[in-house]
Amino acid sequence: MKKETNSTRQVILTLLKRQKELTVSALATELELTEMAVRRHLRELEKDQLISSRVEKQAMGRPIHRYFLTEKGNESFPRNYNELSLGILQDLEQLSGSEIVDQLFEQRKERLYKKYEVDITGSFEERIEALAKIQSEGGYMVEYKKTEDGSFEFVEYNCPIAQVAKEYPIACSCEQELFKKLLKTNSVERTSCIAKENSTCCVYKLKE
Repeated sequence: MKKETNSTRQVILTLLKRQKELTVSALATELELTEMAVRRHLRELEKDQLISSRVEKQAMGRPIHRYFLTEKGNESFPRNYNELSLGILQDLEQLSGSEIVDQLFEQRKERLYKKYEVDITGSFEERIEALAKIQSEGGYMVEYKKTEDGSFEFVEYNCPIAQVAKEYPIACSCEQELFKKLLKTNSVERTSCIAKENSTCCVYKLKE
């Protein structure tokens, strides 16, 4: 049943992607479901912020709701950002040399630091918790735990820029330096890396 629900949700998203906007009635016809069943799926999709709706007044009768994808809904479809980013960096390197690529990553690091420093405050553990939240929101799927020696193991189960980082290792070193600045410590050791070692996760050992 759960699989069927997920499948119906995906069909609704796909229909909205293709048609831009649809009413409950139109979706019910496409899916061969009752309007009540469609509304149930739409409520769940709205709850997950994948769709939204607008009200359209009619000359006669009740206003109707037209449903459409939110930005989050659009982003749920496959994107080729990594390939695009990698291609741009390779073109830039050919045109201007590797130094300009290094400068870009350094600039990105400083931009992220300025963006996040106000949110990462408190004790060392509180700063780690805030960093984990920020990284998870960025798609890194973070977990962390305190170890017996008092340090913290900080694990990223996903790397949204893994393809780029494989070609340009400075992406990884800049992340490490960013963590040092945000956590206000010099003790940030990376013990595993998705981009370098074909590992399933990136692991950091953090000490105050």
